[in-house]
Amino acid sequence: MERQGVDMPHAECKDQEPPPLGESTEQQQGEESHEKEAGWGPASANRQLMMLEGKSGPYFSSLDSSIEILKKRAQELIENINESRQKDHALMTNFRDSLKIKVSDLTEKLEERMYQLYNHHNKIIQEKLQEFTQKMAKISHLETELKQVCHTVETVYKDFQDLCARPEATTLEEEQTHKDGEC
Repeated sequence: MERQGVDMPHAECKDQEPPPLGESTEQQQGEESHEKEAGWGPASANRQLMMLEGKSGPYFSSLDSSIEILKKRAQELIENINESRQKDHALMTNFRDSLKIKVSDLTEKLEERMYQLYNHHNKIIQEKLQEFTQKMAKISHLETELKQVCHTVETVYKDFQDLCARPEATTLEEEQTHKDGEC
C-alpha cells in the first residue's frame, strides 16, 4: 500500500530558528501575518483540521481506496472460505453416500453368506436328525424286544420255579411217608 503524505508547511519551520528572546511584538506580529500568508498559524490549523474531518485531500483518498481494497480482499477471502466449505460439504456428502452404498453392498453380501451357511448347517442338522430318528426307532424296537425277552425269561423262571417246587413237594411227601412207615 502506497502512502501519500500531506504537504505540511511547518516542515519548513524546522529549518527556521526560533526568534531570539526579547524581540519586539511588532516583529512577532509581522511574523504571524507572514505565517498566516504561508499557511501556518491558527487559521491554517483550522483549515487542516477541517480537511482531516472532511477526509479531503490526497492522503485520505489514498486511505479510502486502501480501505476499499481491504474490504474487497476481506470479502473475497470470506467468499473463498464459503466456497471451500461448500466443496467440503459436497465432498462429505459424496463420501457419506458412497459409504452408505458400500456398507449396503457389504451387508447384502454378509446376509447372503449367512443364508448360505444356514442352508449348509440345516442340511447337516437334517442329516443328523434323520440319523437320530433312525437310531431312536431302532432303540425303541430293541426296547420292545428286550421287554419281550424279559417277559419270556420271567415266565420261564416262574415255570422253572413251579417245576422245581413240585418235585420237592413230592420228595417231602415221600420222606414223610417213609418216616411214617418206619415208625
